[in-house]
Amino acid sequence: MQWNELAKEDCSLARSLAVVGDRWTLLVLREAFLRTRRFDEFEEKLGIARRVLAERLAMLVDEGILKKVPYQESPPRYEYRLTEKGLDLYPVIISLVHWGDRHYAGKKGAPMLHTHKTCGHDFKSVLTCSECGEALNARDVTVRPGPGAKKRAA
Repeated sequence: MQWNELAKEDCSLARSLAVVGDRWTLLVLREAFLRTRRFDEFEEKLGIARRVLAERLAMLVDEGILKKVPYQESPPRYEYRLTEKGLDLYPVIISLVHWGDRHYAGKKGAPMLHTHKTCGHDFKSVLTCSECGEALNARDVTVRPGPGAKKRAA
């Protein structure tokens, strides 16, 4: 399978990776969740080439993950803000961050802590069942075809 064919796959993970599977795209999203808004801020914080950053931001806007919001008229300047679709990526991003904290942070620990505003506690991401609330891991789940699955030849 070719990278440019992922969006056509009968697999939600493949179609999602076609949009957010690039390392620069994930780092742009990280910065957006850290409230980076302006092109020059993204460029400075990421050390990314202007062309690459412009392409990733344009793609995220085209996909409806970010929206451009004007903050200056003359010359026109824009901020990039997460949309509802973009905010829905938070569990994905925070899970990757916490996975990295667990496996790559080193002896000193996580470089950033995430605090729940409501209770004031630092937290680790936990996947739970939407129906019963029980914590899940890979061994607790089975998979079966859903209504969007393509019928396969026998």
